[in-house]
Amino acid sequence: MDIRDVIIRPLITEKALNYRDFHRTYVFEVHPDANKSMIKEAVEKLFNVKVEKVRTLIVKPKPRRNIRNRRKMGYTKAWKKAYVKLKEGYSIDVLKGV
Repeated sequence: MDIRDVIIRPLITEKALNYRDFHRTYVFEVHPDANKSMIKEAVEKLFNVKVEKVRTLIVKPKPRRNIRNRRKMGYTKAWKKAYVKLKEGYSIDVLKGV
């Protein structure tokens, strides 16, 4: 798997921005098959920073009603989230302006 395929997108939520501001931790949606070492390598190479720690979790699907047929229940997709803590003195400038 290529390093550009590991990170799908950064998550920009209120909780993610608080992690960024107070804990030097950035939150990303990552490929479901990516492990912690692959995520660490991808972030270090793509953003030119040093990673201290990576935590991952799988977000479970939630029930959702079908828009066309209200009686049918469906589910959102399951996806993987990564919390990436950077070493002291590093930051990712791409997410700085948000």
